[in-house]
Amino acid sequence: MGVPHRVGVIGGGRMGAGIAHAFLSSGAHVTISEATDHAARAARERVSASLRRAQERGTLRDSVDHVTTRFRTVTTIEALSQCELIVEAVPETVALKQEVLAAAEAVAPTGVLATNTSSLSVSLIASALRRPHNLVGLHFFNPVPASELVEIVVGSTTPDSLVNLAVTWVAGLGKTSIVVKDLPGFASSRLGVALALEAMRMVEQNVASAADIDTAMTLGYRHPMGPLRTTDIVGLDVRLAIAEHLTLELGPRFAPPEILRAKIAAGELGRKTGKGFFEWK
Repeated sequence: MGVPHRVGVIGGGRMGAGIAHAFLSSGAHVTISEATDHAARAARERVSASLRRAQERGTLRDSVDHVTTRFRTVTTIEALSQCELIVEAVPETVALKQEVLAAAEAVAPTGVLATNTSSLSVSLIASALRRPHNLVGLHFFNPVPASELVEIVVGSTTPDSLVNLAVTWVAGLGKTSIVVKDLPGFASSRLGVALALEAMRMVEQNVASAADIDTAMTLGYRHPMGPLRTTDIVGLDVRLAIAEHLTLELGPRFAPPEILRAKIAAGELGRKTGKGFFEWK
């Protein structure tokens, strides 16, 4: 079956643009909905730049010009009414995700809805919908074009038929899926955050430098990237939000270390600000 013919993405930031890139590369028509004209223009440039980099690397099967004929940005969710799949990629706030998905449900009653949440309850997000059984979690990883994994999160009302459809779509993107239950942190965030928080505590306690801690994991354990560099790419503010959520749900072992709060207070959010645990150009 491949991927859906028409895909909508709500939110054109780094994750939303990456999701759009993945579906465009697989032949879908993609529309990104943003809140303002300025944000929509920025999203379009973000996706175009990502596609150009893929073309330079030889990983884009068609020309950027041809691929972007299937891509547009809009400022109204109503423009997503014909989409077969709508993925929200807005910030990690339950109320905001519920709001945009409810709006998408109203304009696209036959479309499948997906949330890209990395840690929030899919069942809780679905509870605001008229058809909660129409929502599935599709947790993409950053950077989406290069990442090989998508975590399919099964909410309490998600039917097997929708899970199977999601597995098919992920395969159509050329990625591998894992299917997990809707429990705090799912599989990936729970493990990834636990490792990252312990690495931060080691920096805080002067066990070793950030670079050496990451090297221990890349060379000693064959991780493709260390937990602190990964944190910089994800965003320290994003890590903090997930850690605070997991602390509430799973207990103090996920309590954020002070070094994380201090860096955020200093405006050191990782790659997007030029500095986190590492310096970024």
